[in-house]
Amino acid sequence: MGFFEKLKNGLFKSRTSFFGRIKALFTRGVDEDTLEELEEMLISADVGYEATEAILDKLRAKTREEKIKDPQEAVEALKAILIEALGETAPLKLDTSPSVILVIGVNGVGKTTSIAKIANSLKAEGKSVLLAAGDTFRAGAIEQLGVWADRVGVELIRQNEGSDPAAVVFDAVHAAKKRNADVLIVDTAGRLHNKKNLMNELAKINRVIDRELPGADRETLLVLDSTTGQNAVNQAVEFKEAAAITGLVLTKLDGTAKGGIIFSIKEKLDLPVRYIGVGEGVDDLQPFDAAEYVNALLD
Repeated sequence: MGFFEKLKNGLFKSRTSFFGRIKALFTRGVDEDTLEELEEMLISADVGYEATEAILDKLRAKTREEKIKDPQEAVEALKAILIEALGETAPLKLDTSPSVILVIGVNGVGKTTSIAKIANSLKAEGKSVLLAAGDTFRAGAIEQLGVWADRVGVELIRQNEGSDPAAVVFDAVHAAKKRNADVLIVDTAGRLHNKKNLMNELAKINRVIDRELPGADRETLLVLDSTTGQNAVNQAVEFKEAAAITGLVLTKLDGTAKGGIIFSIKEKLDLPVRYIGVGEGVDDLQPFDAAEYVNALLD
């Protein structure tokens, strides 16, 4: 099965609930009553009020200017606006060897599994990958990452639980250089209850990378659980204040009927979605493509 089919299957709940009703809605006409109902649907699907208003303003203008009355033309117009709202997602900038990916996110969002799946995806592109177990204070985090590292066939650099994360990163950077690894992926703590501690910890890690890998490409990815809805948006806002996030990873989209959360996050933070997850399998996290996503929701 290709990823588009996996995506359609993974978005089954979203596609058959709120978004699935949009085609039927337009068959009743393309008028203000229809657009008001569409507004309710989008807000109910977690698109968010501000993003919904922006989408509807553009759809009103487009249907009026192009005199759109045909239901399928209205759906296609909406698709184009939704794709534009999500914007183009450039691939991760990983041109140096090694490059570094820092991964953050609160417990339970799927951070550890996302790291392994990103490693697997990069390996499929022919890159050599090394992992660093920098989430040293969460019980079982190192062991869990070790299991996944074995599963996808990559090496894990680790120390004992409670070790200084920056020291783990120091070891991992030297291992990456020694092994000529293309990408080093660092699992970092995702505690939000004390942003100051999180900021200090990330700053120490970044200082080690700056010193030991000057000029290396670096991405900081925030992992969010799509099933938590607007709480995911709130987490993203908090993390953005604490870290220089370069992209988002949205997990568990197969577990929510409200696949519109991606639009709300994009509107509020204007951060690119780099990867989306639509299943438990190691191949079920893939680079994000706005057109594929929208077509999977509305086809």
